[in-house]
Amino acid sequence: MERNELSEQKHNGTAAFGISGSVLKVIAVFSMLIDHVAGHILSRYESLNKVLFTVAGTKYSVVTILRNFPGRLAFPIFCFLLVEGFRHTRNRTKYALNLAAFALWSEIPWNLLHGGAPWNYKSQNVFFTLLFGLLGIWALEYFEKEKRKAILITVGLLLISSYAHADYGVKGYGLILAIYALQKSKLLMALVGSALTSWRAGIAFIPISLYNGERGFIHGEVMKYAFYAIYPVHFLILYLIKRGGI
Repeated sequence: MERNELSEQKHNGTAAFGISGSVLKVIAVFSMLIDHVAGHILSRYESLNKVLFTVAGTKYSVVTILRNFPGRLAFPIFCFLLVEGFRHTRNRTKYALNLAAFALWSEIPWNLLHGGAPWNYKSQNVFFTLLFGLLGIWALEYFEKEKRKAILITVGLLLISSYAHADYGVKGYGLILAIYALQKSKLLMALVGSALTSWRAGIAFIPISLYNGERGFIHGEVMKYAFYAIYPVHFLILYLIKRGGI
């Protein structure tokens, strides 16, 4: 359903059933925070790493439960929202530049938390993955009638993403392209998305399937940039907590 149809429904008092993009953003942010707090802070406590039970050979502690279930929802939702943003933005160049800017601004907090130093070339933050994915789906659309160019550019971006060691790597880049290509089939999107990530991350496609196409309460420039800023800021906070020995 297109946005103008949704707006008309809302005006007539019949807002679309489901959850808005803002609710998806909140779910993704809380999932990300749970994952990173568990991975960087809670994992240091022996009692929270104690095995509670084993299923199919996999051992589960408080930390692994938090990381493997609520913590796995974030990335697929962020990828889905990226594709939605690409489809609806009025200025794709500005969208790409915003992602590039936050990728650069997030790099030092990312490096501090993951490597203990401002500079670390072994891995890059997830904004780079999202940026490469955005450029990839942009190429697919722009060169829709020139398949060779589209393939060359998307494969080139995949190689760059792999070489840069961007977070989630090739699978993350592939997930963005898959979500873009399978927009008309949420079931197929969920199956392919789960195959590219894991069945745990596939749970994220449940709230995604309930998306009603509406923006929700998070809108406007200030709210948008505040939402982006959560990513580098929470890395810096976690780094300071770890450094302080809390």
